[in-house]
Amino acid sequence: MALSFEQVSFHYRSVWFRRPGDWVFQDFSWRLPTGKTVLLGPNGAGKTTLLSLGVGAMRPTAGAIHPDGVRQESGLGPLRRAAAMMPQKIVAIPGFTAQEQVAYAAWLRGADPGLAARAALSALERVGLENHAASLVSTLSGGQLRRVGLAQALVLPSRVLLLDEPTAGLDPAQRSTFRVLVAALPAEETVLVSTHQVDDLSEVYDTVVVLARGEIRFQGSPSDFLAAAPAGSVRPAEAAYIHILGSEA
Repeated sequence: MALSFEQVSFHYRSVWFRRPGDWVFQDFSWRLPTGKTVLLGPNGAGKTTLLSLGVGAMRPTAGAIHPDGVRQESGLGPLRRAAAMMPQKIVAIPGFTAQEQVAYAAWLRGADPGLAARAALSALERVGLENHAASLVSTLSGGQLRRVGLAQALVLPSRVLLLDEPTAGLDPAQRSTFRVLVAALPAEETVLVSTHQVDDLSEVYDTVVVLARGEIRFQGSPSDFLAAAPAGSVRPAEAAYIHILGSEA
């Protein structure tokens, strides 16, 4: 399932985030392709805002966002049912086990307690944490906590999965493990992974998108992205990224 952004504009009204009137997006139109997409961009490019809008956590100032087959006028309900998000920061709920925290995420999305508990065990198994279901989340390692966050996004069926900086703070081995988890996600799920780390680019992804200042600067296959690197580049992914963004990299 693809996700469409149609003439979306958005700015933060609270001074705690940005100065009121600073537009993150203006007349932004884009269709998230099916398959697995990696979203690259510098800090402040609008990646987190894009994902939050895409899951219905925030309402655009103007324009509409909707899944395939849903009319613009249908509101945020269909969007929230179709999409799930793993936020950049995963917070351990004090006193909760891994199963309880994942089940709580399911309950917040409308599951009854019994279904939420069963779905939580299944989601933890999908991310390789079934042996830690009874462990307090506060005792888990950073990599395990990230997997709890992914389990929270996976706990109920969704057609669109949005992962915000899922490898932030992880060491190279943990990032590799996380990429394996993403690769194992079903082909019918549309997955968007936001990151500012170019080395997260891998054969896992079907599409590469580069976002800067609320605008799409590049969209294409990984091979097309790497082809943007100047000839003879020692690190082609990094060189392509810098070449596309120029002074904004």
